[in-house]
Amino acid sequence: MIRKFVPAAALVTAALLPLAAASLPTAKPEDVGLSSERLTRIHEMIMRHVEAHDISGAVTIVARRGKIVHFEAHGLMDIESAKPMTKNALFRLASSSKPITATAILMLMEEGKLKLTDPVAKFIPEFKNSKVAMEWVRNAVPMTDGGPPAGDHYYTVPANHDITIIDLLTHTSGLASSGITNPDVQKLMQARTATDTLADFIPRLGGLPLDFQPGTRWSYSGLAGFDTLGRIVEIISGVTFDQFLHERLFAPLAMNNTWFNVPEAEQSRMVTIYNRTPNGLQKPANPLRIGSRAYFSGAGGLTSTAEDYLQFAQLLANGGQLNGKRILSPWTVGLMTSNNVGDLFNGQIGRPPKGVGFGLGGEVTVNHVDARLRKPDGSYGWDGAFGTYWWVNRKEQMAVVLFVQTPGRSLQYDFDNAVSQAVIE
Repeated sequence: MIRKFVPAAALVTAALLPLAAASLPTAKPEDVGLSSERLTRIHEMIMRHVEAHDISGAVTIVARRGKIVHFEAHGLMDIESAKPMTKNALFRLASSSKPITATAILMLMEEGKLKLTDPVAKFIPEFKNSKVAMEWVRNAVPMTDGGPPAGDHYYTVPANHDITIIDLLTHTSGLASSGITNPDVQKLMQARTATDTLADFIPRLGGLPLDFQPGTRWSYSGLAGFDTLGRIVEIISGVTFDQFLHERLFAPLAMNNTWFNVPEAEQSRMVTIYNRTPNGLQKPANPLRIGSRAYFSGAGGLTSTAEDYLQFAQLLANGGQLNGKRILSPWTVGLMTSNNVGDLFNGQIGRPPKGVGFGLGGEVTVNHVDARLRKPDGSYGWDGAFGTYWWVNRKEQMAVVLFVQTPGRSLQYDFDNAVSQAVIE
């Protein structure tokens, strides 16, 4: 049982740590429309998942009207050493990096340096004259000896248009979206070296056929699409992607614990990744590392704390401004957090069959009743493969963060429920 490796004192200490460490101001929950008593159910819910061996531990934050009303560490950051979770623990963001990359692109859009409708080829010529992969179907096209030509698993036709920046932001590009071209994508990824940069690798993606005609489907481009956006930021800004994010976003937002490459001195704060197995939580034999010291993956390479990420979420809740720094205009944040894909996202990758959409870099709750979700309409966010989860709602002035290092949508639903039931006005 997990109670054997969770010291009772550690659990009590984690639950009662003061809120003063947060950079946003704190408030009594009732002052911003939440219940102090009901917020305690978040800790109770998290510990049920810990005791069920679903997760080792978590950090949770709830903020409303720019003030933190709940900030707790729960359980353990490492089971084997019984190390208690801490509020400043570091989590691998994986795809929770994507909304940050989308923000960088939107900053450049506001400066007039790109349009969302610009073809990617305007900045990376290798993406010009895209082709679309088509599966060989008997009698549909000429075949050799009754089957596809030797060594070919698809043929190509011209794309209806070269992929655009907004195609990448909304996962409607067909670029490396785990479709028919997946074997070729894997070969490219395996050939990438530890010293390859975005400048080295991204042009190689330009010759890859697309999995469908751009704009006609929603299909997740887990790495290629947003890494390509990071390269566009580099080309336009003239600096590496990590430098751009540090200087233009992280420093202004006081996100001082967010990196592509965690400094050696901070490694002890990294939360251990665990996979859920029939025999309990186990460390993966070969933990996935997204990116490298030279390859700054905007698709999934960042590491951060829950508190740092709250600053980013609060930026969006505030309509693009935090700490007296204006990063985006309210209209641009509105565009980012609105459904940009119609009905294309409904039913995708485990999502509800209706009631959800996709903005620029993240999911949007269009109708929480239809979607059977316990968060208000207009909520925007995007989770990560290792368990990071968050959302923001501008109308309700809410920003919430749930960071773990074991994925699981059941936990996310329970967290949303625990947050929602604490709202009393």
